Amino acid sequence: MSRRPPRIHEDDSRLFREAIGDVRPMAPVHDVPDRPRPEPHPHMRDADEAAVPAESLVFDYDPADLEVGEELSFLRDGYPPKLLKQLKRGQFSIQADVDLHQMNAAAAQLTIAEFLAECRHDGIRCVRIIHGKGLRSKAAGPVLKGLTDRLLRRRDDVVAFASARPMQGGTGAVVVLLKG
Repeated sequence: MSRRPPRIHEDDSRLFREAIGDVRPMAPVHDVPDRPRPEPHPHMRDADEAAVPAESLVFDYDPADLEVGEELSFLRDGYPPKLLKQLKRGQFSIQADVDLHQMNAAAAQLTIAEFLAECRHDGIRCVRIIHGKGLRSKAAGPVLKGLTDRLLRRRDDVVAFASARPMQGGTGAVVVLLKG
């Protein structure tokens, strides 16, 4: 239902004109031309980028606290302990890697065997196997991590292995040194 505006009586109109007095028309106002708006500038991103160098020097946390799980480490008998230390320090260049995430144990076992056989065939000596940290594993613990540990210890072509350095995957990956 539409409402009509109330009707104004002649007396009301006369009283209004008397109260206002003489009125003169205003000059027409021309539209002010729009100035082009400036391009947007990401001021916060610039500020964040400028703060990065200073923030990267401040360590409010212990990087060891970020690691979850036990470190893996193994050295085959007959090899010098110095070899394992070098592996743990990241002194070997990783030449190939494989990621086992989203695999079940059977698929992971087959993938590891095929990957290491291919690496040996290609003459690759240092590889990384990313098994994950098992954060979604049940009470039994990280399945793929334990499987990787057991499989590598049984293989004759594995000289040594150790959990990766934090920037290489930490306790979620293992660096493996193969026989040359």
